[in-house]
Amino acid sequence: MKDSYGRTIDYMRISITDRCNLRCCYCMPHGAQKEPAAQILTFEEIQAVAICGARLGIRHIKITGGEPLVRRGCCRLVKMIKEVPGIETVTLTTNGIRLEEELPGLLEAGIDGINISLDTRDRARYHQITGADGLETVESAIQAACRSGIPVKVNAVSIDFDRAGFAGRDSGTEHLVPDWVSVAELARILPVDVRFIEMMPIGYGRQYETINHETLFKEMQKRYPGMEPDGRRHGAGPAVYYQVPGFKGSLGLISAMHGKFCKDCSRIRLTASGFLKTCLCYPDGEDLRAVLRQDQAAKTRENGHWEWKYADCPDAPDLQKRLSEAMEKAVRSKPGAHCFEQPQAMTEQRNMIDIGG
Repeated sequence: MKDSYGRTIDYMRISITDRCNLRCCYCMPHGAQKEPAAQILTFEEIQAVAICGARLGIRHIKITGGEPLVRRGCCRLVKMIKEVPGIETVTLTTNGIRLEEELPGLLEAGIDGINISLDTRDRARYHQITGADGLETVESAIQAACRSGIPVKVNAVSIDFDRAGFAGRDSGTEHLVPDWVSVAELARILPVDVRFIEMMPIGYGRQYETINHETLFKEMQKRYPGMEPDGRRHGAGPAVYYQVPGFKGSLGLISAMHGKFCKDCSRIRLTASGFLKTCLCYPDGEDLRAVLRQDQAAKTRENGHWEWKYADCPDAPDLQKRLSEAMEKAVRSKPGAHCFEQPQAMTEQRNMIDIGG
């Protein structure tokens, strides 16, 4: 499937919930609004979109949220999507709080890789950023995931928390290193890809200024003078990777602000409420939930939740045709580039938690 700029679109990020068990300041602080449960797509509806996407050329799917592991049955959904013909990889992004307990189920379902969010390895600061004392839990989950043998990536948002006014450092700690260094050092001892992601001016994130990755790259070169480009394929995303002598893993940069990669963008996003979105910068896209629920195949339970079985749908071919038309229409209208460098030109007003990570 190609967009109007000739880019191949083969990667879909699917948010399965707008709920989370953390309250990260730049994503979902206390008071953030949530969609009514009945407006969230069922697993069967998500599978129907994945089936249609695969027929159109989607090959890689990332399960996101919110926090996907707070939704009951997430492992079952992974298995459902893994069984879709044409889908080559299914990976998951998580904050890691529930990962260790859910890891056996994810492995059994066939998960192909796990991304774990971690912005700092300072316990007090982690608590201040996320609203929870969960650092040890997350670091234990990272180690467990590495032991399992599946590919593991650690994602850190590039914010200078010192300049942003975050105190929260562990008392008595001497010779404090920058947060990015403490996270990067995970790649020295573990076979993980540690990626730094520039903060984009979306939702609550507009309150925080990103660390310029041109500056960060220079700092990385100073600290790790033997760092060299890593040309190996690490996944379907836009990160640029580097190898450091003596490290078991790699370091990566995802530089949406200062390393614009729109010309190679291959992704679309499905929100938890079923809106197919083609660019983070703009609100444009197609409402797939309306397509899925417009006919009599969609019924409501007594509690108001949607019950929909694609396999039982009598007009499945017609539904797939309508879904395909809607998805292709969205892809054709995908913009050529974002305008994060000109926040005043952005038209997307939703928060990242509403869009999906």
